[in-house]
Amino acid sequence: MSKKNKIEQQPKQEFIFQKKNYMFMFIGLACIALGFILMSGGGSDDPNVFNPEIFNFRRIRLAPTLVLIGLGIEIYAILLNPHKKKD
Repeated sequence: MSKKNKIEQQPKQEFIFQKKNYMFMFIGLACIALGFILMSGGGSDDPNVFNPEIFNFRRIRLAPTLVLIGLGIEIYAILLNPHKKKD
């Protein structure tokens, strides 16, 4: 066998994920990070003082929803097949 045939027989190496996958992964990570940033704060320096700000809409509803949406986007990014051809 010649050297040229050996080179031709080796399979072409490809990455599992493509640019589209990484774009969606970055968007998902940004949503998760934004959710955790919105969840932070609202505490009090004095443990004897109650701050009702910890129970507002942003920390109870909005932030966890953003984190879950980000996790959904991450799952979609992993399962996305950019090589699939449309018929």
